[in-house]
Amino acid sequence: MASRLYVFLDTSALIAGIVSSKGAAREVLRMGEAEVIEIVISKQVLVEAERTLLKKFPDLLEPYHTFLENLDPTIVPDPDREQVRAAAQWIDKEDAPILAAALAARVDYLITWNTRHFMKKVVLEQTPFPIGIPADFLDIFRKWLNE
Repeated sequence: MASRLYVFLDTSALIAGIVSSKGAAREVLRMGEAEVIEIVISKQVLVEAERTLLKKFPDLLEPYHTFLENLDPTIVPDPDREQVRAAAQWIDKEDAPILAAALAARVDYLITWNTRHFMKKVVLEQTPFPIGIPADFLDIFRKWLNE
């Protein structure tokens, strides 16, 4: 058993954790800050999160930057075209770069609020790791602790 789980956050999960002061998404970020889990994000997630916060929650931009410094996530490179093309066989083409980045990073779990695209049967069957919303991850983490 690994000493820490490597958990990929897509933009929706990262934003949810930043915007809310409580809830499962925020708890996941706190776990990353406490180094209980390793938070993994791609460069695309950083760009999308910055753009979303600037547009919808500009007052949270500075706290977001401070939080990222404290969280110190593992930032993986964006996938290459071939990796994106492979992932696009199972998922919407706009979400393929995120799935491809998580696959390339060999994470243990992918957290998203985009259940419409990421929770399709074909996607779940093709990925070597579970995918779920923040609360689903917390349930898995509790089971992992008990092993």
